[in-house]
Parts: sequence; structure tokens; C-alpha cells
Amino acid sequence: MNAELRTGTTFPAITDVRLTPILIADPPLLNLSGVHQPYTPRLIVEVEIEGGIVGVGETYGDTVYFERAAALAPELVGRSIGAVNSIGGIGRGASTLLDAQPAASGLRGALTTDKVRLSVLSAFEVAALDALGRYLGVPVHTLLGGKVRDRVEYSGYLFYKWAEHPVDDAPADDWGAALDPAGVVQLARKFFEYGGFRSFKLKGGVMPPDEEIAAIKALAAEFPGMPLRLDPNGGWSLPTALHVAQELTGVVEYLEDPAVTVADMAEVHRRTGIPLATNMIVTALDEVKPAFDQDAVQIVLSDHHYWGGLFATRDLAAVCRAYGRGLSMHSNTHLGISLAAMTHVAATVPDLEYACDSHYPWQSEDVVTERITFTEGAVTVPDAPGLGVTLDRDAVARLHERWNAMPHLHDRDDIAAMRRADPGYQDPGIPKY
Repeated sequence: MNAELRTGTTFPAITDVRLTPILIADPPLLNLSGVHQPYTPRLIVEVEIEGGIVGVGETYGDTVYFERAAALAPELVGRSIGAVNSIGGIGRGASTLLDAQPAASGLRGALTTDKVRLSVLSAFEVAALDALGRYLGVPVHTLLGGKVRDRVEYSGYLFYKWAEHPVDDAPADDWGAALDPAGVVQLARKFFEYGGFRSFKLKGGVMPPDEEIAAIKALAAEFPGMPLRLDPNGGWSLPTALHVAQELTGVVEYLEDPAVTVADMAEVHRRTGIPLATNMIVTALDEVKPAFDQDAVQIVLSDHHYWGGLFATRDLAAVCRAYGRGLSMHSNTHLGISLAAMTHVAATVPDLEYACDSHYPWQSEDVVTERITFTEGAVTVPDAPGLGVTLDRDAVARLHERWNAMPHLHDRDDIAAMRRADPGYQDPGIPKY
């Protein structure tokens, strides 16, 4: 193979792109907007090349993403699998605002046509890199320049949650309820037993702020010295954010999106000195400079899905390095394909100083034949060709049949899911507290 590369042999072309929307079981996790619905849409991408090698990718599965993927997929066919960078230019055009509110799927800032495009292209790129790695017999991290660590640390991602979904035919959930500080601590104990996590993040913006402060302090007492984080998804007013920051300075390693505007984030940091992270006000390159210039963000939470792929994630890491800002990784409901991709790119970033987020422990279902495991809060970086995972086609088919049978769940909507439990529930808006 190396001889072929030295002589400039053409790489195989992409011959087919297959898209399979699925619904995966999701526990009743509470957040600023409402509650996760019992089943969440994801999109599985398969890229086949000449010779029959298939690479896989994964991204959001809501209708707008699936339709955009279906429109763009034909543009991949015929491209050389070695021309991965060319994928980034597919479908590029003027960006328009799709949703003035934070996107329900991930609460990650206003949704635009370009963010949807990049979220689709990220799955195409990951699948192409998986196929290329399999063709060359090397892991994806080698295609990204090589790993600098053998293990990638992840944080135990805690949520306030109900014991079960209050609807018929909902998936089983063994984690139990967590609705007060004692429940959050008990959940953290279960996470520690599950994966030995060495840091914890609590999804906030659910309970009154003083209750969430108490939950973080209870975690600090139960797990002394362990890094902690609190993320209300921009749900606090400036006075509330300042109050929480003052109470938790020295208790948390950072607050994530305590406020929703760059100006308010900058003011919280200026007045308290507490480090602030974001996956809401810095979600695209044009949002980096305003946030950094005002010192509103000290840690950017990357996400290869909406940044446009693994190479774009490395580009973001370089920007953060140039500005002297920290980098970690955001997570949304995802499966083993995405966790593998996250692990490969995180393994190549030299200055990844914070544990990455991952929803993976919450997902009782997967589309890979062997679940990825956490040991002492970390995932071992795969060295097998490509991503190092194998697609479970029977599982994909079963979860696709569920998607066919439940059209009312094709778009994640945390507010609608809450209204099934409480018909009078109203969107709290931002700020909530």
C-alpha cells in the first residue's frame, strides 16, 4: 500500500452512500426546555467505495438533517475516498436562520442552514475516514496526524431525571430518579460504579438555582477533589448567574453557559473570575473572535457533529491554542459510532486539558456489535483500521423499523415530550431563572 501511495496510485472512488434514520431509546432526562422524549432520532451513514469497503458515520436524525443528507449524499458518489477535504465544500451557500431559539436537539444556539449542512457533512466525513482507514489498514487517528494519548478521559454526565417516562411503551430505565441533591449523589455513585468516572457534569437549568448549587456541593462532599461542572444551557439571568458563580467559585472547575449572551458571560467572568465554558455562544468560527475578544469564554466545548467533522475540530483546537483558551468536547445523545469518532479526534489534540462529555452511558441501545467501555473514566483509543467499530446491521434494521412505526418522534422536541406528562406545560424561555 505504501508503494502505491508513493507512486500516486488513485484511491478508490465512492460508489454509494446509504442513509438510515433510526430511533434510539432515551431515558427521561430533564433539561432547561423539558425532558428527553422516549426515543430520539439519529442518522446512520454508510459510505461504500470500490472494492466493497464500507465506512460508517452518525449524526442528528431530525427531519431537517435527514432531508439535507438525502439532498447532499449524491454529491459524494464518484469522489475519491482520498479526497476527504473536498467533502467540506459540498452544499456550501448562504446561511439562513432556521430557529431563533436554541435548537431543541442539543440546546446549542440558534439553528441555521449552514449548521445543519455541517452536521450532515460531519457524518459523511467520519464515514469517509472510516472507509479510508479500512482501505489503508490504519486507524482514523493516524489519518488525523497520529494520537498523542492512548486513553481519552470522559466526564460522568449527570441529569436530573424521572424514574421512568410517563407514557405507554416507553423504554425501561435502570438508573432511577434523581430529583434532589441526594438523588444526584446516588446517580453519581452509579456512574462511578459503571465507568469509574473521575469528574462529573450536572445538567442544570432544571431546578431553582439554589437547589442546583446544593447538588453540586453535595457532589463535592461525596467526591472530594473531583472536578465538577454545572450547565444550565444559558437559562439564568445575569444576577442569577453571578449568584451561582459566587457560590461555586472554587467548587467547580467551570460553569458552562451560565448566561445566554456574550456580554453577560463576559460580565460573569469579569466579576467573579470563574472559568466559563460554552457550546452555545461559540458554535461556528465566526463566533470565536467576539467571544474571545470580550473574554466571555475560557473553554470551548467542541462537537465534531456541528463543527463539520474531525478535521474542523482539529482546526478549532488550533484556534483555541492560539488564543490561549481551553478545549473540551460537548456531547448530545449519541451511539458508539460517534463515541469512537470523538475518541479518535480527541486522541490527536495535544492540549485537551478537560475531560470530554459523553451521553453514551445513558444509551441502552447501540448500532455497533461491541459496546465501547469506560475504565477509570476513560476510553482506550482504538488502533484497529478505521474507527475500530463494526456496524450491527440487525440493530440498525430494528431501530429503523421503530423509526417507521413512530413518525411523531422523528423530530426531537423536549417541550412536546414534557407536555405529554403535563399538558399545561409552557416553554420557560431564556432566562428561566
